[in-house]
Amino acid sequence: MTDKRWISIPAALRTALAASLMMPVFSATAIAGPLEDAAAAYDRGDYTTASILYLPLAEQGSAAAQYSLGLMHAMGQGVPQDFAAAINWYRKAADKGNASAQNNLGVMYAQGQGVPQDHAEAAKWYRKAAEQGNPLARNNLGFMYANGQGVPQDYAEAIKWFELAAEQGDANAQYNLGFFNASGRGIPQNDA
Repeated sequence: MTDKRWISIPAALRTALAASLMMPVFSATAIAGPLEDAAAAYDRGDYTTASILYLPLAEQGSAAAQYSLGLMHAMGQGVPQDFAAAINWYRKAADKGNASAQNNLGVMYAQGQGVPQDHAEAAKWYRKAAEQGNPLARNNLGFMYANGQGVPQDYAEAIKWFELAAEQGDANAQYNLGFFNASGRGIPQNDA
C-alpha cells in the first residue's frame, strides 16, 4: 500500500547547504527545518516524535506533512491506526497535488479502508497520481484496467500503464508485463 516516505531536497536548498559547508561554523545550530526534523525522526523509527512534529506543519498546509500523517495513521505509526484520519490527511495532500497521497487515497478506496469500497473513485485517484509519473499509481491503474475495476476492462490500456511503471523500475509492473506477455493478454504471446 505504501512506500517509505521520501522528500527530495530542492536545488536551491542543496546550493545553500553546499555554500554553508564552505563557511566557518560559528555555532552548533541545526540547518534542518521542521519538516526535515520530522522526516529524520520518522526515518529513525521515532514515530511519536515524527507525528508531533508533522502535525503543526500539516495544519499549516504542508502537503508533505499531510501525506506523512496520512501514512502514519494508515499504518498506526506513532498514532493509533485510524483509516478515517488517514483518508482526511491523504485527501488534503492529494487535493494539493501530492502524487503519493493520491495513490494512497486510491488504495484506501480500492480496499474500502476508512471509506466505502469504490473502484471508480480509486481509479480516479490512481489516474491523477499516474499522470504525475508515480510508478505505484501507474501499476495500480494498470491493474484496474486489467481487471475492469472502476474502469472498463482494457488490456491495451493496462499494458500502457504497466510499461510506464516498469520503465521506472516498479517490480510489480515488470511482473505484470511478464504475465501479459506469457499469457498473450492484449498482446501477442511472447515468452522471451
